[in-house]
Amino acid sequence: MKVLVIGKGAREHALVWKLSQSRQVKKLYCAPGNPGIGNLAELIEIPSESIDRLIQFAQSNKIDLTVVGPEAPLAAGIVDQFQKEGLAIFGPTQTAARLESSKVFAKEFMHKYHVPTASYEVFSDFLSALSFSRRAGFPLVIKATGLAAGKGAVIVKNREEAERTLREMMLDKILGKSGEEVVIEDYLEGEELSLMAFCDGNCIVPMLLAQDHKKVYDGDEGPNTGGMGTYAPVPFVSSSELQELQEKILEPTLKGLQKEGIDFKGIIYAGLMLTGSEPKVLEYNCRFGDPEAQAVLPLLKSDLVEICLAVIEGRLHKVTLQWEKSFATCVVLASEGYPGVCEKGREIRGLDEISSREGLVFHAGTKLSQGKLVTSGGRVLGVTALGQTLEQSIEKVYRIVDKIYFEGMQYRTDIGRKGVLKSHA
Repeated sequence: MKVLVIGKGAREHALVWKLSQSRQVKKLYCAPGNPGIGNLAELIEIPSESIDRLIQFAQSNKIDLTVVGPEAPLAAGIVDQFQKEGLAIFGPTQTAARLESSKVFAKEFMHKYHVPTASYEVFSDFLSALSFSRRAGFPLVIKATGLAAGKGAVIVKNREEAERTLREMMLDKILGKSGEEVVIEDYLEGEELSLMAFCDGNCIVPMLLAQDHKKVYDGDEGPNTGGMGTYAPVPFVSSSELQELQEKILEPTLKGLQKEGIDFKGIIYAGLMLTGSEPKVLEYNCRFGDPEAQAVLPLLKSDLVEICLAVIEGRLHKVTLQWEKSFATCVVLASEGYPGVCEKGREIRGLDEISSREGLVFHAGTKLSQGKLVTSGGRVLGVTALGQTLEQSIEKVYRIVDKIYFEGMQYRTDIGRKGVLKSHA
């Protein structure tokens, strides 16, 4: 088979790495990819949003399977357009992807089909939103309704923070059109978890539960990011609690989609909060999480190509997912200034000292410049290590991190620690 992966980040590097292990794959391409991906696949200089060019490439190169990594092309309808041309593609249609691309649609969907979530109000007028925030209790969460690369949700603790956030989103348009409409919802206390599942429209199969670390600094301090690291599985969630997530979250989601006439094929990713009363959905995503993919995919023993084809062909019920009996921890190495403005072009050193036996290094914001590997984005690398225990995987991953250097490199030193503490509590 010839397989094309669309995207250029660490999630796509993890996808390419996993797909490359399939005996069915004879040739791998990635558009546009990055230098790390280039060691496993042929890079194609087509942006992930250039759908017509991607279709032309898939047709002329007789691509058997296309796997979409990021959310933007899904929201733009890449799956619909590939399907019109008779091309096999893994991911939800534009209508199905509204679960992620429109937070208003997602909240209304959850309310309609009794998927537990926080109470909310929707506003497209700044003054109305401001008036509501002045009457409300704090803290609150203000969310841009459109795609915002994981940075569209802001926790506000008082009226001043609420007004500043609403002004920035709705008037200053710091998130573009994504922030013209906002959702204001109750703040939920608890443990935030990532539940990803494969879905073929009739069957939904969960992956290992993961825990992302959204805040930029240790101790969950500072602004939200796209994710500073993750680990899987989550040791303090029991098998009975996992079954509850299946019954209260995944199955009602699938039944709701079916009642809406939406044939969802791809990844349903529920961002959860384990509150004191019950698990609640913070938001849906319609693709692999980043960095969750960098921890979950290395633990997947099953052939990812076979799973993708089973989803597309509606036979997921015949596939049994098999997992390593290990833990994985992924630490994100970010540029100075992230999640704000970052310096780029700083040389990355130490990668040649790391063996595949130690762990995995997934490239995110990297590029080659005059023969040297340099930084080219906010999140630069995702470093993943496996261990028989969560503690072992944490120790191993930070040993690898110690070998890597670029000027201004920042990362959290506490990824996975809360999982260890809570599992021992």
